[in-house]
Amino acid sequence: MFEACLDRGLTLKKVLDALKDLISEACSNVNSAGISLQSMNPSHVSLVQLNLRSDGFKIYRCDRNLAIGVNVASLYKIVRCAGNEDTVTLCVRDKADCLFLTFETESEYKVSDYVMKLMDLDVEQLCIPERDYSCVVRMPSKEFARICRHMTQIGDAVMITCVEGGVSFSASGKLGTGNIKLSQNSSVHEDEAVIVEINKPVQLIFALHYLNVFTRATPLSKTVWLSMSADIPLVVEYNIKDMGHIKYFLPPKIDEDSS
Repeated sequence: MFEACLDRGLTLKKVLDALKDLISEACSNVNSAGISLQSMNPSHVSLVQLNLRSDGFKIYRCDRNLAIGVNVASLYKIVRCAGNEDTVTLCVRDKADCLFLTFETESEYKVSDYVMKLMDLDVEQLCIPERDYSCVVRMPSKEFARICRHMTQIGDAVMITCVEGGVSFSASGKLGTGNIKLSQNSSVHEDEAVIVEINKPVQLIFALHYLNVFTRATPLSKTVWLSMSADIPLVVEYNIKDMGHIKYFLPPKIDEDSS
């Protein structure tokens, strides 16, 4: 049997909202350590990785390892029925063919029960190696979302340039060009700081469509980390407070002008 209880339904809503526009189906691996998910988008361009530790739940029980396959959009529709402050309990019984969801208000005057059929998904788990990146940028997640949104008004792709002391975002298109530069600033509040850790300057181009999808995770964390090196996927990481993280991986686009 598997059972996991969250204090607030809002957390699960935010997690699913961060997934639903990128992946349609997902297979979560559940064990005593927590819940992990890894899935590529349907066009196999981007990868998302989610990890929720068992100690981040109010109640957590997992008697045996499970693979739980779900339709992400359908699960999100059900979880939206929970109040933001409701306690949410997820349960898979020994038969492991259904996910049971219970939403309970704080005063316990209202309890809602839902049952969702699980999917039998054969998902290959990729081995993602730990790397030392040429550049790691830590910045406010709302600012990153704002920049991606603004750059979309100019073009379909953004060039991210990391040099000592700052990071810049540039786009070009029929409308013209746009450039936003952020200087390193660690003297402000931690959530508002821009920190650039650089071993080697980096200049890479990424599709804005995917970056804007990634920013759906903005409500989960006040800070976002961008890890970059030449010829390998960008990692966009949001920490989920006291629970884990969600990471998105996106390969750089080839600059046709330089080929």
